[in-house]
Amino acid sequence: MPAYKHQYEKQEFWGKDWRHNTSGRMSAIKKFFQKKKLDRKFKKAGEGHKLTDDTRSDHHVTQIDATQHQPRSGMTNEQRRAAEAAMMRNSTKNQAQTEASMLAKVRMRRELEEERKAEEEAMKMAAHYREGPKEVVKESAPVLSHVLYTCPDISPMVSSKAEIEVQIEEFLLGQLADEPGMASSLMIQTLNKDKEKVKVCVDTLSKYLDNLISNPSEEKFRKIRLGNKAFKERVGPLKGTDEFLQAVGFKLSKLPFKENEVDFYVIEEKEAGRKEHLETMKEYLNTAEPIKPQLDRAMKLFHPSPLVSKFDIPAEFYNISPEELKREQQRRQEATEKLGMLRTKAMRERDEQRELRKYRFVLIRVKFPEGIILQGTFKAVDKLSNLFEFVRENMANDWMPFDLVSGGQKLTEQDMTLAELGLAPAAVVNFTFDKTILADIAAQQGPSQNNVLKPEVMAQIQDL
Repeated sequence: MPAYKHQYEKQEFWGKDWRHNTSGRMSAIKKFFQKKKLDRKFKKAGEGHKLTDDTRSDHHVTQIDATQHQPRSGMTNEQRRAAEAAMMRNSTKNQAQTEASMLAKVRMRRELEEERKAEEEAMKMAAHYREGPKEVVKESAPVLSHVLYTCPDISPMVSSKAEIEVQIEEFLLGQLADEPGMASSLMIQTLNKDKEKVKVCVDTLSKYLDNLISNPSEEKFRKIRLGNKAFKERVGPLKGTDEFLQAVGFKLSKLPFKENEVDFYVIEEKEAGRKEHLETMKEYLNTAEPIKPQLDRAMKLFHPSPLVSKFDIPAEFYNISPEELKREQQRRQEATEKLGMLRTKAMRERDEQRELRKYRFVLIRVKFPEGIILQGTFKAVDKLSNLFEFVRENMANDWMPFDLVSGGQKLTEQDMTLAELGLAPAAVVNFTFDKTILADIAAQQGPSQNNVLKPEVMAQIQDL
């Protein structure tokens, strides 16, 4: 029987029958364990003392001991100072990181705002030019109505790109009678815009020729079914392929195929045995280069004018289409997301490339020391070397060294595009050279030869 039962039976705490008194029994057990806890606490506290005893000395000693023997969780003064210093360093570091992040966000906002303004201005200009000028400036030369093209190998004609392309196709069709192999090869390369499809087509036709050269008597290599999947996808849809196969010696015929008659290109064994002819046709096919319209510089020369920096840019100069406008709007929506992250170098480069792709053409005015203005049209992807060539080919003495200056800086990166140099869509650059060279030329050839530009170029000068 438990000890606490005997104890409380002596005190008659349980009543007459403690076994059947459930509430009294549970209360007694609870009080017993509470008393045990109090006993343990008093034992830990040590011996007691009377209220009349002097305990000041003992309290003093306890305080000294507490100072000398601090609990393990406490810190010494040195440790506390070290901890405070560490906290200060962390606080300073966190503050610096926060400031750097804030500065980065401010820079991003500024860059995005500048980009937005530039894009809005470009879009406004493009919209304005699509609508047409609202004012007509009288008594001035037309600066640039639209972009013109030419193809010197075919004709001296200068016109729109579409008209020049039609002229090129007519020229190639006219050459089929005299040079069918070369003309049809040029048609494949010139009249089809998708260069990847052209490459696949050329490879497929070359394979047909290789099979004939190696096995002229093999009947299966002397027939090409027009309904064949490879032919339908790789050769049939492209312009010039029918003319090329006929130039090789193939003829269209209907032959039985799966209980029906279908169209085939068929070449006779005698024609397939002309190895030299087949090799020549393959060489034409693989070496032909597309004939492309060339951008006409639309060279103009103007008298000195205060309007040198005023440009009337055609809408064709801009790469802005409805689809691109939608992309620009999407980009503006995404701009807010950029504020929440740092822009990496790769991200900035992609933004720059998007900016460069806005422009197709560049209008450049070269201002000479005497104020004369030489104007030319360029592609945005043309390099600085193309601008130097344009100036040099209009100079009376093309051997003369010269510099071109924009924004107070010499333009020296010959391999950079005009768009990358910040000259798109229009810019004025200054022509500079060593004046002593011009003085020497004047001394040797006379004052009449003092013009930098060719006489035939000077004869075209007009008012801006």
